[in-house]
Amino acid sequence: MTIPANSATLSASSLRTGRLPEQGLDRDAILAELHALREKDVRWHDGRTFSLVYHVSDDHTELLRQAHAVFFSENALNPGAFGSLRQLETQVIAMACDLLGGGPDAVGSMTSGGTESILMAVKTYRDRARARSPERFIDGPPEIITPTTVHPAFDKAGHYLGVKILHVPVGPDFRVDVAAVQAAITPRTIALVGSAPAYPQGVVEPIEALSDLALAHGLGLHVDACVGGFFLPFARELGHPIPPFDFRVPGVTSISADLHKYGFAAKGASTILYRDGDLRRFQFFVYTDWPGGIMASTTMAGTRPGGPIAAAWAAMMSLGRSGYLRNADLVMRTTARFLAGIRAIPGLRVLGEPAIGVFAFTADELEIFAIADAMETRGWHIDRQQRPDCIHLMINPNHAAIVDEYLRDLADSVAFVRAHPELGSQGQAAMYGLLARLPERGQVAELVLQHFDGIYRP
Repeated sequence: MTIPANSATLSASSLRTGRLPEQGLDRDAILAELHALREKDVRWHDGRTFSLVYHVSDDHTELLRQAHAVFFSENALNPGAFGSLRQLETQVIAMACDLLGGGPDAVGSMTSGGTESILMAVKTYRDRARARSPERFIDGPPEIITPTTVHPAFDKAGHYLGVKILHVPVGPDFRVDVAAVQAAITPRTIALVGSAPAYPQGVVEPIEALSDLALAHGLGLHVDACVGGFFLPFARELGHPIPPFDFRVPGVTSISADLHKYGFAAKGASTILYRDGDLRRFQFFVYTDWPGGIMASTTMAGTRPGGPIAAAWAAMMSLGRSGYLRNADLVMRTTARFLAGIRAIPGLRVLGEPAIGVFAFTADELEIFAIADAMETRGWHIDRQQRPDCIHLMINPNHAAIVDEYLRDLADSVAFVRAHPELGSQGQAAMYGLLARLPERGQVAELVLQHFDGIYRP
């Protein structure tokens, strides 16, 4: 049988049939289709979105692309075959541990993102507790105590790993109620969790108080610094009042910190760090009876792409301490401009006391989700939150150029919603408001599942 050579450029419609093409498609057609699809996405490069992408500059992004490409095919599954990746990863981990106050025994691993880092931490505490005293869990699963504002990756980890995640309330300042944490501790408790900062309102938990509890009860203390791990140390060095949160606090035993957020690395790259190797060993997986050989892996994934590891190393080496300080200063100054402008708009109120470039604001007498809708008609991608209903922002360096434009559009949107209160019962405002306020959360989950099932069908 003769296989015909590929010579034709197919139309864009033929690229969307959902079937494998009979012949390989023309290179130019493939790239053109990818660029066309990308045009429909949010305009992150213009500062029109406040999460998902962390951009320093086009030059920095190009460096990440090139570093990623150098190790495009390499696989960190086998550190013996690709010792270069092992060396790059251990250097990244060493720099992260040093930045976050780790001593000479501090260790860690790179993961694909914050969720995997948190999964690894939950597994580690579960397996250590089972190894030490399995009798504690005869009557129920291991328990980890978290604030209600903690990232849902902990609930995801608990769901996957058979660990009960207990949520305790936060106070009026959106920080966890330490007395409620103490009251929730049981013989099955294996770890406490605090965020630095918590994503919803950008506040740092009272890590020192949680540390005292952890030490008194012989528990692990995980700090979720996925957002702040590569930012808070530099904000502190710049003179901002950052409370203690890292390994310098004696009860902190592990930290998750994302490189692809304020570490300004390529996705997906995060770190899970431990005070010592005795704890990290419970993260590893080893299987010795497979006919294919002895299998061992450090994190959740088997195959681990080399590109994100190389790009993370390149980001840290390229920026250096001075670069991170420069970007932290720009983010803090930009955040101050946002906060001042938002507070100057009648009817808006900032939630919490944000210390870094992560915060939220609400409207006391207006429908905040209607304001979000009005902002989206003006070309902004808005992140909505619930409990309380609010708009969330996460500032990175390329937002410095759009502060005034955003604030003008925000003021116009507030005025428009004030003049048209009926907008609160229309569009996405009505949908988000309904979902946020439905008392039956199982019904909300079912609606979300139906939505996801629909949008991910061909």
